[in-house]
Amino acid sequence: MNKWTLLALSAVGALMAEADPGTVRAAWFRKDISCEVGTRLAGYGTNDVSVAKLDDLEINGVCVDDGKDKVLLMSFDLLGMDKITIQKMRAMAAETMGMPAANVMVTCTHTHGGPHTRMHGWGDKFRYAGDSKGLDVRYLDFLDNATAEAVRDLKERGEWRTVKVGFFSTQCDENRNRRYTTADNCASFIAYRRTLHGIATGIADKELGTIAFFDSKTGIPLYVIGNYAAHPLASHSPGRGGRRITSDFPGYYRRYVESETGAQAMFVSGACGDLVPKDDELGVRGARKVGENLAMASVAAIIDIQRNAGRFMVQNPRVGGKVATFESSLRKKWRGILGRDKETQEIQCISIGDVAFVGVPGELVNELGLEIKWHSPYKRTFIAYCSTDYFGYIATENQVAAGGYEPQLQRFASRDTLRLVETARDALFDLRGRLFPEDNVGEDGYPDNLSLPLLNLPGGVIERKLSQQKR
Repeated sequence: MNKWTLLALSAVGALMAEADPGTVRAAWFRKDISCEVGTRLAGYGTNDVSVAKLDDLEINGVCVDDGKDKVLLMSFDLLGMDKITIQKMRAMAAETMGMPAANVMVTCTHTHGGPHTRMHGWGDKFRYAGDSKGLDVRYLDFLDNATAEAVRDLKERGEWRTVKVGFFSTQCDENRNRRYTTADNCASFIAYRRTLHGIATGIADKELGTIAFFDSKTGIPLYVIGNYAAHPLASHSPGRGGRRITSDFPGYYRRYVESETGAQAMFVSGACGDLVPKDDELGVRGARKVGENLAMASVAAIIDIQRNAGRFMVQNPRVGGKVATFESSLRKKWRGILGRDKETQEIQCISIGDVAFVGVPGELVNELGLEIKWHSPYKRTFIAYCSTDYFGYIATENQVAAGGYEPQLQRFASRDTLRLVETARDALFDLRGRLFPEDNVGEDGYPDNLSLPLLNLPGGVIERKLSQQKR
């Protein structure tokens, strides 16, 4: 067989792979965005000067192309970024990649071991200048250039692979709620009372979501995304530990997945506004334990996806994105600081087949993240933390009644958090209806599975429907 025949067969194989409705093309990148030792860190204030570097800060990005549309998800090892920065990054990446800006999602892991990349309320005004109480303007310039370079390299030199996409959800007991509420609904911020940790009873979303991309021919995992809700401050121990440049447990998650599977990995933080990792603030060992325990759960998820492909492999991985807005009233203090009565915020959704990510504008408490998940028409919905803005904590109305750290720092009226949930729900329904119009029928607007058997285990929905079609 000559080389021309081999090339022809290779081309035919590639076309067949691309024609497979269960495959998409994907490419990914990693970029070091570490700051210099001596940079002020965003951890617990504006005056923590870094004295050492524990590990690299990174941008991890993955782009998925279904042949008609593309989505790009980028996760930054930073505490948060402001709306103007995020929108600029979205626009830049969209222009470079030739895709709608709504399909570019920017999210932050929320590590406390990175530089200042957001505005600070200080006294009666915001600080924009690059001083000790404001943004690190020099680092933001570096970040803009590094992000643009990474996206440009992805476009020009990215290694595009034909992949199948799988997803899995499991419960991991690696977090806890940092609010303890008494019988008369009075909250204690147990970060200040560590002796209360053992009796903490607050709601904690323990879902670990895993999305994995597999080589379409060999089935080998190539890229893994993990999603979990816990503040990345496990390594933030008192003194020196809180002054180290670090990605915290998301870095340990990525490195373990990569060392054991060979696949590159990304971590996306969920709705962790009131959630912390177990053994938080105790140092490197705590960060390693949380990150590697989550990573082992994702490796187990990959095994389940591979061995139960009919149930956990996405059959029709169409992609798309949507940005929606909602308006909220500002609390009195923030009306004075911002000079306006209301704030318009964005909710962003991107999806890959049966899986959706919802980007939120700040530190969303996990109760609100669960509300969004419960009202989503997608099989699995994951929250992407600090994705459209950093607008502080976003808590529920009853948490305001109870008091405590998160609602005390909230900028807009808590009754308007339901608007956030409703906006996310409607955006998810609109996006799924656009991507899967054939399913957008019936009173609920998506496939009605109420006729499925009450015990629905091996084989799942897909196998049952295929067997019905053969009859």
